[in-house]
Amino acid sequence: MTKSAPSPRLVSGFPPLIPCSLQVGGLPQSNYPDKERFAHVVFNFLRRKDKTTHALARTRKGWGGGLAALFQGATLSDDRLWEDLEDALISADVGVDTSLGVVNTVRQRVREEGVDDPDEVIELFKEELAFLLDPEDKSFWDWYDQENLAAKPFVLMIVGVNGAGKTTSIAKMAAHYQRMGKSVLIGAGDTFRAAAIDQLKVWGDRLQADVVAHQPGSDPGAVAFDAYEAATARGADVLLFDTAGRLHTKAPLMDELRKVRRVFESRAPGAPQQTLLVLDATTGHNGVEQARLFQEAVGVDGVFLAKLDGTAKGGVTVAIAQQLHLPVVFIGTGEGTDDLALFDTDDFVDALFGDEPQRAD
Repeated sequence: MTKSAPSPRLVSGFPPLIPCSLQVGGLPQSNYPDKERFAHVVFNFLRRKDKTTHALARTRKGWGGGLAALFQGATLSDDRLWEDLEDALISADVGVDTSLGVVNTVRQRVREEGVDDPDEVIELFKEELAFLLDPEDKSFWDWYDQENLAAKPFVLMIVGVNGAGKTTSIAKMAAHYQRMGKSVLIGAGDTFRAAAIDQLKVWGDRLQADVVAHQPGSDPGAVAFDAYEAATARGADVLLFDTAGRLHTKAPLMDELRKVRRVFESRAPGAPQQTLLVLDATTGHNGVEQARLFQEAVGVDGVFLAKLDGTAKGGVTVAIAQQLHLPVVFIGTGEGTDDLALFDTDDFVDALFGDEPQRAD
């Protein structure tokens, strides 16, 4: 699919220390403090599509390739073909209404545009899915703006249910920001799980990132206060703050999250700069309801879709974007701290339907 050059706002917070007009994918080299770091960012930019493609291997085989397979030997005028396409999307957790809408729109375009080539129909599906994934032209580029980058510390409040992969996702984001040349401090706000605190400390040691933690059972609001003060005193660029995720006690959990948000709001205007929801892609359509719950309770700015490499469905990505108008910012592409990709609509759709690239031995 044809992709327009992304906005350079992603890196607009970096000082122009190397005058240079070179741009790669809209990322100006002049915004990076040294050539080595710039080379690293360019490398990650160029391999993002490869990571997305490999992460979607199961999803592609489960329904991306399944859609294409339905056209083999089929007649475009056959009602059963379009019914099978609807079933394939619904089975992939895209959602009933969304699935019917996509198929009806594509079928109408086939008629109006006189399309008779199955490959062209696949392209129409890709266009419609891309439109739904980016309904208001939102993308991860819009998630970073100059005002937020200028905030120091840049506070990221991480929410999500237990088991969604918050701890590992926080480690991945910490490594991501470190690769961008940012100093990171982590706040262990899930005080109801001693294991969560211990895991963040382990990740902090591995990444050489400071972790602010209290004893299990402590007040998360107090942890938020101390974490912000520590980030300010130590000059940290980014504060990643973990929170509890006990959905079986919804009301107390949401009250607690609101309290944590108020603590950050009291420390600085605009804090927390972003609230990111970590969703387990393998939960399917239940992820939409989780997102709706957190959105209503504390407001959510974007989604980190974890464990995408572990599902054969992945349609929840479309459902979240279409029903809640939330941009997917990051996707988890594996187990390591480097297994993270910034979400890109066209890369996602191409990877969903495209052929998997061959790895070099």
